[in-house]
Amino acid sequence: MTTTTSITGSATTLADRQLSLLKPTGRLTLGNYLGALRPMAAGQDEAECFYGVADLHALTVGHDPAELRERSLELAVSLLAVGLDRSTLFVQSRVPAHRQLAYLLECVATTGELNRMIQFKEKGRGVDSTRTSLFTYPVLMAADILLYSPRRVPVGDDQRQHVELTRDLALRFNRTYGQVFVVPELATPPVGARVMALDDPTAKMGKTGSSDAGTILLLDDPDTIVRKLSRAVTDSETGPDAVRADREAKPGVTNLLEILAACGGSPADVRGYGDLKRTVADAVVAELEPVQRRYRELAADLTHVSTVYAAGAERARSVTEPVLNAATAALGLF
Repeated sequence: MTTTTSITGSATTLADRQLSLLKPTGRLTLGNYLGALRPMAAGQDEAECFYGVADLHALTVGHDPAELRERSLELAVSLLAVGLDRSTLFVQSRVPAHRQLAYLLECVATTGELNRMIQFKEKGRGVDSTRTSLFTYPVLMAADILLYSPRRVPVGDDQRQHVELTRDLALRFNRTYGQVFVVPELATPPVGARVMALDDPTAKMGKTGSSDAGTILLLDDPDTIVRKLSRAVTDSETGPDAVRADREAKPGVTNLLEILAACGGSPADVRGYGDLKRTVADAVVAELEPVQRRYRELAADLTHVSTVYAAGAERARSVTEPVLNAATAALGLF
């Protein structure tokens, strides 16, 4: 779900388990869908899956409460609309163990460790002051992981440092207070579709940090999708061989061809860049139409959404509370 804040793990304690938390900042994009959400939906029958709206993570920087509620609801509905109906869906703040274990782990973490976190340094650069929650944010991420007892955590480079901290905290806690946590191993995640920004094909299309012109949103209407793709960056080459994949020499064209392939289209009959853009637009509109239709159905009556997320929170609480209780007892608390 940018750098999207997302943790994905798998466990074999009782059954395979997948966990991913998506932060409700920005709006979901075509890149999020093709690279993460669609694979999540395709693989949900292979494991017990927990997918959450990480609303607590959105509090680390200044925010508008009304906008946070709106974005959280949009994300919650979207997760159902993309087909994650056989997974446990929950809102992070509705599962108290996340913030409760985070505090207990803060009592194990050190300021030296948190000072070394790269994302804290980057977001705090050039700013006089930041929220304390931004500093302790990696500990909350560690709690998110450890509560679900994963054995292996597939993680990209941008999250590797956070998972390494999770391992360090689990090892230190177990060594000091007794065996409570499964210490997860880092693993290489499967490679999903990589969608680049339409106006800068050297940068990833993300929920935040990308321009509106360069980003296709999951809920963009067909006319908007066509307009954005018609303005996508290509290059000045002409001729019958201009439409070809070459990541170094032709990043814009390559991005369009990869989007087309990810959406089930073919460039076989494409003649020129204008034709390519129209073909890609048709494929993207067709790919997103069922998701958008389902989103509208769910949003028109939120009863089903509320029922699903209430049941998901109950299931998440049943999994996380024993871990929290074990950690609480190990620390000597009543």
